[in-house]
Amino acid sequence: MKHRLGHVLRARGAALTGAVLLSIVAIIFARSSALAFDIFSGIFRAHPLLPLILTPAIVVAVTYITLKFAPEAKGSGIPQVMAASHRHKPAGGGQLLSLRTAGFKISGTIAMLLAGGAVGREGPTVQISAAVLTAVYRWFRVPVTSGVIIAGGAAGVAAAFNTPLAGVAFAIEELASAFEQRVAVYVMATVMLSGLVSLGLDGDYVYFGAMSVSLSLRSMLMIAPVAGILGGLAGGLYARTLVAFSWSRAPIFRAARQHPLVSALICGLIIALTGEATHGLSWGTGYETTQALLKGHTASLLFGPGKFIASLATALSGAPGGIFAPSLSVGAGLGQLIAQMFPGASPGAIVLLGMVGYFTGVVRAPLTAVIIMMEMTANRTMILTLFATALIADGVSAQIMRPKLYHTLSRRFHHSEADTNPAR
Repeated sequence: MKHRLGHVLRARGAALTGAVLLSIVAIIFARSSALAFDIFSGIFRAHPLLPLILTPAIVVAVTYITLKFAPEAKGSGIPQVMAASHRHKPAGGGQLLSLRTAGFKISGTIAMLLAGGAVGREGPTVQISAAVLTAVYRWFRVPVTSGVIIAGGAAGVAAAFNTPLAGVAFAIEELASAFEQRVAVYVMATVMLSGLVSLGLDGDYVYFGAMSVSLSLRSMLMIAPVAGILGGLAGGLYARTLVAFSWSRAPIFRAARQHPLVSALICGLIIALTGEATHGLSWGTGYETTQALLKGHTASLLFGPGKFIASLATALSGAPGGIFAPSLSVGAGLGQLIAQMFPGASPGAIVLLGMVGYFTGVVRAPLTAVIIMMEMTANRTMILTLFATALIADGVSAQIMRPKLYHTLSRRFHHSEADTNPAR
C-alpha cells in the first residue's frame, strides 16, 4: 500500500511539474520565435536584397546541422510524437523525444524564422512539450506510457495557440489511434494544468483576436462548398507533394533525397525569391496579414499563392519547423481570393472559411480545424458553417491523398530512429 501511494504521488508530481515546465518552455519559444522574425524583418527593411543571400545560406546550414546531429528534429515534430506514442514500449520516446532533440528543434526553428522561412512553431511545440513531459516523468521515476506522450503533445497544441479544447481534440483525432479513458484523463489534466500556467504567465488572449462575423444562410450554402472544395484541393495537393518528396521513387524525388543540401539550397532560393516577389508577405508565419484579413482588411492577392509556395519550399528543405501557422495563412489568402467571388458577403467570414478549408485539406483533422478556429477567434456563431466547410474539404482532400499527412510522415520513425527512408 505504501509503495502504491508513493507511485501515485510521484505520478501526480510529475504531471504537475511537467505541465508547468512545458508551458514555460512554450512561452519562451514563442517569444524567441517572434523576436527572430522581427530581426529578419528589420534586416529586410534595411537591406531589401540581402535575403537573396542570407535565406538560402541559413536554410542550407540549418538543414546540414539537423541531418548530421539531430535528424529526429527535422520537419514538423508531430510525426515524431505519433511514432513515439504508437510504439508498444515507448520508453520515453528515445531520441525522438529527448531533450537534446528538443533543443535542436527550438534552435533550428528559430534559425529558420531568422532566415524568413515560412515555418510555424506549433508543430515543433508539440514535440518539444512531449519531450519535456517525458523527461520529467523519467526524473520522477514514473513509467512513460503512450498516454503521457500524447498528453505532452496535446498540451503543446494548447500552449502554442492558447486553445485547450483544440489540444484535446487534436489528441483524439490525430495523436492517439485508440483514445482510451486513461489516456483521456492524462490529456485533459495536463492540458488544464499547462493552460493555467500559460494564463498566469502570458495572460488571457485570443490568438487572432475576437471576431463576431457571420454569414446569412444563403451565403453559407453558396460559399461553404466553394471554400471546402478549393481548400481540400489545395491542401491535398500540398500534403501529396510532401509525401511524394519523402517516399516517391520517381527520379526527380529520388535525386532530391540523394542530395539534401542541394535541395535545401534550391528551397532557400525559392523562399527568398518568393519573398522578394511578394514584398515580404510570404516570409514568416504570416500572422499579422492573416489577422488583418480576418478583420476585413485587404492585402495583396499574391499573399495566398506566395505563402503556399514559400511554406511548401520551407517544409521540403528538411529543416525544423511546423506547418500549422503557415497553413492557416495560406487558408486566409485562399479565403481572400474566394471573397472576390462573393462581393456582398463578409470578407472576414469568408477568410475564416478559407482557413478551415485549407487547414483541413492539409492535416485531414476536421474536428481539430473547427475547434482551433473557433477558439482562436472566439467566434461561435459560424460553427455550423465551419463544420460544413471542414467536412467537404476533408472529403475532397481524401480523394487526392488517401492516407493522412502526419500518419504517413510518421512511418519512418515507427521501427527505427535510424531509418534510411528520407522522409521529411
